[in-house]
Amino acid sequence: MIEISQRMAQFSYRARRKDGQVVQGVIDVSDRAAALAQVERMGLFPVAVEIARGGAALVAREEGSASGGSSLLPVALKQLLNKQRKPKLQELATFMRQMANLLHAGMPLTAALNSMSGLDSRGIPKSVSVRLKQEVMEGRSLSGAMALQPIVFTGLCVNMVQAGEQSGALENVLRRLASHFERFAEVQSKFISALIYPAMVMAVGVIIIIVFMTVMLPKFLEIFSGMDAELPPATKFLMDISNLFTGYWWLLAAIVVSIVTVFKRYQSSERGRRVVDRWKMRAPIVGKVVRLNMFGQFCRTLGTLLQNGVPVLTALKITEDIMPNAVIKDALSVTRDAVTDGKSIGEPLARSRVFPQLMIDLLKIGEETGDVPGALNNLADTYESDLEIGLRVMTNLIEPLMIIVIAMFVGFLMYAVLSAMFGMINSIT
Repeated sequence: MIEISQRMAQFSYRARRKDGQVVQGVIDVSDRAAALAQVERMGLFPVAVEIARGGAALVAREEGSASGGSSLLPVALKQLLNKQRKPKLQELATFMRQMANLLHAGMPLTAALNSMSGLDSRGIPKSVSVRLKQEVMEGRSLSGAMALQPIVFTGLCVNMVQAGEQSGALENVLRRLASHFERFAEVQSKFISALIYPAMVMAVGVIIIIVFMTVMLPKFLEIFSGMDAELPPATKFLMDISNLFTGYWWLLAAIVVSIVTVFKRYQSSERGRRVVDRWKMRAPIVGKVVRLNMFGQFCRTLGTLLQNGVPVLTALKITEDIMPNAVIKDALSVTRDAVTDGKSIGEPLARSRVFPQLMIDLLKIGEETGDVPGALNNLADTYESDLEIGLRVMTNLIEPLMIIVIAMFVGFLMYAVLSAMFGMINSIT
């Protein structure tokens, strides 16, 4: 018989009734989240919930069955199960738009967050809204509450919401955030769609080659090995490759795993990340698509932040943190230092030699006219349009190249087998 004891703490609360009257009390629960939930079940709106001094009471013991017993879930496993994942872009867009719609309907922020905790946000758990509501009801601003959940809400969200709170245009800012995430989600889906077909062609080709080398080819080679006739060089080479696949597959697997591991470690290093990211931007066929995506993401993010009143240095820092390319991160870091010294954005960007001249020229025009956000958003529209065209061109180039490579390899296999067969036939006749 196994007994499990659990200690429950005493929490003091201060809350408001629906008529606005303030009430206080003490409850015994396991943690602060449970205390807030208990207060809400009492029909009250919690204002402050704190652990009571000296209050810890021993409560119910659960008995496990004599046959199977029971055990506590390991703490590490609990933490793993409760670990918050980073939401997808479309999930964030849905969350922001739902909140904006509730505010547009005339709901106060706390009431809107209370409704959000009961809505299906398509991927973002309700616990996120519950925690936001708890923090706001305890006196924090919405941006401050978001900052406490950095995995869900990035610096982009926090600073834009803060700007919306200060300007009194929170609803509009939330809608702009939703549109911002929807644009990025659309670009992301276009990338995935463009790569699905080439990936399927490559996977099918690799499977066919492996099956041929490990199953079909050895049967042909058994016939040739019993013949005294001299085999063509291509057939001998193919026999060696087939023996390597069948007899030393574990060695090949170990080599592949080693190469992938070494590459990932190199890529995770500071120097390796810069080298790989620079190669991505200069690679044939895909390099142009990568550059268009990076430039569009930079312009859209920085333009959205500046348009919503975020200071320039803060906007540059957030954009630098969001950008996935180390080369662009370095250029933005240098730009931010130069802007601190009182210079414009366009001049230090031009010195980095990373960004195209079109972007530099339009940024300088935007600085002269006082409409940098407008110039950046126009550039983002241009790059996103060019990216769509670039993805189609890349797909149209990659697909035939992959088919040609696979056809050449299969053709070599057929040549090696057929040439040996014809040689065998000629030796018999």
